[in-house]
This record gives sequence, structure tokens and C-alpha cells, in this order.
Amino acid sequence: MSATVPLLGIETEYGIIRDEVDNYDVVEESMKLVRRCEMKSEFGNWAYSRERSHQDMRGFNVPSLAQDEEEDAFCVEDRKRPYSYWEMKSDRVLENGARFYNDHTHPEYSTPECSSVFQLVAHDLAGEHIVFECARLRNQDDKPGKVCIFKNNTDYIGHSYGTHDNYLISRRLPFENWVERLVPFLVTRQLYAGAGKVGSELRNNHSFSGLQLAQRSDFIETVLSIETMTQRPIINTRDEPHATQDKYRRLHLILGDANMSPYATALKVGTTRLILTLIGEDKLKLPVTLDNPVEDIKAISHDLTGTIALKRTNGKTITSLEIQEFYLEVADKNLSGQCKESDWIIREWARTLDELKYHPEKLADRIDWAIKKDIFTRFIESEGVGWDDPWIKSLDLEYHNIDPERGLYRGLEQTGDLYSMFSKDEVQRAIKQPPEDTRALVRGLAVTLGTNKIKNIHWTGIEFTDGTFIDLSQTITSADLEHLINSKKEQYPWL
Repeated sequence: MSATVPLLGIETEYGIIRDEVDNYDVVEESMKLVRRCEMKSEFGNWAYSRERSHQDMRGFNVPSLAQDEEEDAFCVEDRKRPYSYWEMKSDRVLENGARFYNDHTHPEYSTPECSSVFQLVAHDLAGEHIVFECARLRNQDDKPGKVCIFKNNTDYIGHSYGTHDNYLISRRLPFENWVERLVPFLVTRQLYAGAGKVGSELRNNHSFSGLQLAQRSDFIETVLSIETMTQRPIINTRDEPHATQDKYRRLHLILGDANMSPYATALKVGTTRLILTLIGEDKLKLPVTLDNPVEDIKAISHDLTGTIALKRTNGKTITSLEIQEFYLEVADKNLSGQCKESDWIIREWARTLDELKYHPEKLADRIDWAIKKDIFTRFIESEGVGWDDPWIKSLDLEYHNIDPERGLYRGLEQTGDLYSMFSKDEVQRAIKQPPEDTRALVRGLAVTLGTNKIKNIHWTGIEFTDGTFIDLSQTITSADLEHLINSKKEQYPWL
């Protein structure tokens, strides 16, 4: 566990369609999918009263969010449906400590809090399996069409849905210190973290043809914003730490893609954690700032080589590859040799950047956009079509289908052509069991052993029907967890 960044998490909104059916209610489909979950879970008792989505990291509260207006519009339509608000949400807290619910038009899976990158990636994969199992059960219903689930970030007609990576960081440093050191890294990490996308959804600009690095880059509109559905930012400023407010911040990043490749997920989260560690330990002095990072994130996505010239605030230029090499050098100098996981991240980060520079074809077994480039290029050559052919965009979508019988990534995975990180047993453990060294353990045990006694539940606490309350807001480290369990064993024997 990193003392500087002790907890990690990923939230994924999945795309959902009913195949070969023209008219269906996607909200109802998402709701019914979540309700088909047969795992041991606590249902319908999520404590929304503990949410604080209007607090901004910059030191103020916003009176309203654009999404509030959208939610109001949704409510008008929802009243026409024969379900209550709580039925629509269908909130579940699962036995592995994760949250699974209907985010209106998307089933959303939020991993339990994890202490390591590898642990987190395993739980992200567990989410895929849980969501697919719900789809499989849903498809046993006697209804026309098949429910299909996609781990991606776009419907290709201008709508985007998110995959958010989260990091618990210290409140000791001013927020602006995190921002100025982090932005160039985040803008350029799509070189290995991008999931790839055919075509472009930039407003008033549909001239781009071919494959770009990332799916979310077209939708980034500003550097900082508390919003998540409009004015999407490079760094989200929502100040909702899910921990002790005066000690911690939760860095809530919404610019990233949903990766099918666990290797890409590990690099995305792992490199970000290393950079946050460097910032938190004041070991990162930034010699480069970008003149227009919002435009740069789009330009970089359209350049698969990492060599496009980006304008710096000092008037000089630098490439995205050079920016990543700078961050890598600082991480290697200051963090190598501290633990096996960090060493793996640094080694694979260096390997990936080197191959991008000299042998990009070698990335086609583990980086999503490179895998797509390889298989789509071969398909285009064999079929005599172009990148703008609807057939290619259809294949792009099917790459993200989590059905092992239909998904392109799943097919390549089964043939053994892709980099493998976890065994089936490791993923199965993450499906059934919470991390043993984070507060998710308490949440999972409560769901498994005390489900009939829970009044409400949240990331930061559990309230029981007898009026007792387990406060998890200060349970951050493994030592905090051990202390909590030892102090509550008499009151809650299931601990």
C-alpha cells in the first residue's frame, strides 16, 4: 500500500443495447440488468444523503450542476414509468465490497477500494464478469432480441459515457500544485491508455478518418470543472473524498477510456499513481507546461506516433512521447526499487514507450488502440474497404463486446494472442471476495453476514437497523482496518 496514494478505484459505465430490436427503453433495460444480479448483495439501501457532489476542490460550493437539470428532465420521463426512484436505481452493494447500480441509461460497476494496482485491475475484470453474467441471465427471459453489453465510452453519434479512475491523495498540498504537475501527464497518457476509436466525434469537425488513440478525447472541453456530463475536464474538481475531509482529497479523473486490455488498465492506473506519489512527496519539478492542453488532448489522439509538436507556454515545442519520457525518467530515478509492483510499472512503461518509438507493431498484444490498428488494418486490406466504411465502425464496437462468443477482444484473448496478467482463479476471487487490506473488507463482510440488519450503506459507513454505525471514513490504511476490526469484534462478531 502506498502511503501517498493509499486507495484506488475504477467506476465503469457500460454501454447497453437490445440487439435486433428497434424500440426499447434503455433505462428499463439497464435497471432490469442490474436486478438480475444473483450475487449476495445489499439491495436498495445506498445512503445518497452522504453524497456531496456540489463541493469544488477550488474551495467553494456550486449551487447547481448541469447534470441536475438533466436529472430533472429524466425525472419527468421517469414518472411515466411504473417504477419508483429506488426501483430505477436498483442499487446493490456486493459481497466483494463493490457497488453496482443503474446510472439511468447505463449499468455502472464501481470497484471496491483497492490498495494496489494489480488488485484493482483484478477487481475491474471481476466487474466485467459480473455484468456479463447479469446479461446472460437477462437473455434467458422470453423477450425478442439479445441484450449486449459494451465496455467502451461512445455510441458513435456524439454521446459519451465514462470510465473514472480514482485516487485518494493528501489535502496537505494546495490543489493547484497537483493540477500544474499532473495536466501534461494526463494529456499524454493516452499513448498507452487509449482504447482506440474509428473516426471522430468532434463538434463541427468530422474530417478525421481512420483510427485515433482514445475515445474520450473528443469530449474533453476544459482543464478544470466540477461537471461530468457537460464541460468535461482534464481534471474533475468534485471535492468528495469519501474519507476524512480535512485530511484527504479524492482525485476523480473522468478523461480516461474503458480498457479491454488489463495490461493497459494497469499502466494507466499504475503510472498515474506513480506521478501522484512524486507530486505528493515533492519530487516532481515540472519543466514543461502546455499552452493549450484541451486542444492538445485531441491532437495527440489523432497522432498514433506520439511525435506531433505541442506548443509550450514558453513558445517552444515538445512531443507527447517526450513528455511521457520525462515523467518516466523522474519516476525511475525516485521510485525504482521500492516495491515489485512499482518496478513492474516502471519497466513496462519504459518498454511501451520504447516500442512506440521504434517498433509500434509490438504493442499489438497488449495496448487496445494498437490491437485495433493491427486487426482492422488486416481486415481493410483483405476486404478492400476504407477506414470510413461502416463495417469498420461496427467492428470497433464489437471489440468492446464483453460476450466471450461475440467480442473481438474476447476472441483474441481465447486464442492466446494477447498479454495475460491474471488467472481465472484470481478473477474469481475478486468476484466473490473483497480486498483483505482495505475498508471494503468490512463492507463485504457486512453484506455477506449481516444483510438483514443493514439500514443504509455507503463508501464511508454502514448503519444498522439497531441504530449502531460503523464509521469507515477514517479507515484508510491496513493498520486502520486492523484497529477497526479489533475494536468492533465484540459488537459485530462477524468481523
